[in-house]
Amino acid sequence: MATSSGLIAVGSGPAGISAAAAFRERHPTLRVQILTADPALPYAKPPLSKDFLCGRDHHVDLHTADWFDRRRLELVRGITVDHVDLDAREVVTRGGRRYAYWNLVLAPGATPVPLDVPGAENALQLRSLADAVTIRMTALHARTAVVIGGGLIGCEAAACLAGNGIVTTMVAGEPVPLQRRFGLDAGERIAKLLSDCGVRFVGSARVVEVCDDGVMLDDGGSLDGDLVVAATGVRPDARLAEAAGIRTRGGRIVVNEHMHTSAPNVFAAGDVALAHNVTAGRPIPTEHWRDAADQGEIAGASAAGQPAVWAKVPGFHCAIGDARLKYRGWGTGHERTRLVEHRDGFTVWYEAGGEVVGVLSLNADEDYRLAAELVGTHLPLSDG
Repeated sequence: MATSSGLIAVGSGPAGISAAAAFRERHPTLRVQILTADPALPYAKPPLSKDFLCGRDHHVDLHTADWFDRRRLELVRGITVDHVDLDAREVVTRGGRRYAYWNLVLAPGATPVPLDVPGAENALQLRSLADAVTIRMTALHARTAVVIGGGLIGCEAAACLAGNGIVTTMVAGEPVPLQRRFGLDAGERIAKLLSDCGVRFVGSARVVEVCDDGVMLDDGGSLDGDLVVAATGVRPDARLAEAAGIRTRGGRIVVNEHMHTSAPNVFAAGDVALAHNVTAGRPIPTEHWRDAADQGEIAGASAAGQPAVWAKVPGFHCAIGDARLKYRGWGTGHERTRLVEHRDGFTVWYEAGGEVVGVLSLNADEDYRLAAELVGTHLPLSDG
């Protein structure tokens, strides 16, 4: 039997890498392994839709191979973990190989929500570096494109494609992009940003079939698309935890403020985690890069015996053409929105229970900074 690792991280995204690095800092001699199904060196996903598709200068690699070697972090690529044996403290791969651990961090991220229509196999997804390369190569020979889905990734991808001279249409199935998440006021302004980039937005329509040359809509219409991208969202991949009997809720792994699961010596971080945020005073789901890295660092430190806590207010940036949207907040629903127009941007404040729970801003960094204070201290927005 192989020597047990001091820590095994399942997943090579920001949560898994941060957990491994944080554990290594505190235990310089114990074995640390990172297991991932991805054959590529760990890379950052946000630049894929923000820069890579646009043809801008991009740096997607998280670290070089030498970075892992110098820290003696064993990166095992191209393997799929089948299940976790909690009693034996082993991770078992699909091929039957067993990896023994003392501490385990589950950070498998999320999987794309499949496009469930005839011809869905003709649509390309944007979830991995390989996906981004395929889309970029296909776009070189495309005159028209359809992006299905009006989420953050869909907006960024559509703006990139249009910016490269491709006639691009977005179909979102709601009146304005991101309405369910950010409300009508924000959605209308995001639609304007997309229009300024040359993206045509088709709201309240639904794709019912993907064809060789475009898509069919539920109203009987059709859209030309030499390239069709399915940006239909993701769902946390909690299958390993569920099969092992680790506590989950709503498809996520339940963890405390230290990222500890219901199982001994097992932690979880990133998209898959439903973590207790001590500032919020409740569990907060988040699917953003910086938050995953923060949670991974906390998981690695806690596994190393130096428990840290998750207390930061989550946030992210979204690039639509040259516009940079910034969000800070809990992202868990709101009761009231307040729109403030600026000369070259806007701010949308989100409130619930008499306090600020989030802010979405464009060219309003002062509001963005203020949001961190108001959200973090549970304060209301002054009417002044």
